[in-house]
Amino acid sequence: MSRLQLPHDAKAGPTKPEVRAVTLDKLGLRPTDHFVDVGSCTGSVTIEAAQRVRRVTAVERKPNRLEVTEKNLAANEYDADVTLREAEAPEGLPEDADAMFIGGSRNFEAVLDHAVETDVDRIVMNVSRVEPTGAAIEAFRERDLLDEVVQMQVSHGYELAGATSFRSNNPVYIIVGRRDAGGLD
Repeated sequence: MSRLQLPHDAKAGPTKPEVRAVTLDKLGLRPTDHFVDVGSCTGSVTIEAAQRVRRVTAVERKPNRLEVTEKNLAANEYDADVTLREAEAPEGLPEDADAMFIGGSRNFEAVLDHAVETDVDRIVMNVSRVEPTGAAIEAFRERDLLDEVVQMQVSHGYELAGATSFRSNNPVYIIVGRRDAGGLD
């Protein structure tokens, strides 16, 4: 698999590579899955999923960001059938998804309701702000989806005065949901 290329900027940061790795692992994507990316932005999650599954639907409410997703898709190799939809979720979400990534906190409760109604097996939501994280955890719990919550903070090394120091990224909360969730341990 080739390295992910994101030559186009969406004026918003893509999900960082380390966070994408954990997110995609928690989704447990299978080659036969139909994956949905809610809030595709740069397309980083869309692209990596398209390299793993047969079908991807990317939904983005901002036309300029959807255009960036499309351009970044064109810069990468993948075999999936990819559909891009300009819509404010839950509008535009398919009825037959197996796995779903929610990349932001806008309308997440309505998106979760859609996921429950259409029997989505696996859902992961990444949140970077504390207050929406608490609301999202509660929303997953109320819908009997909450399986796990992971707090992740990545630091990258850089040279400082001839030695290595680290620059931290903001923490990200990875909320994992499953249709057959047993709740937090």
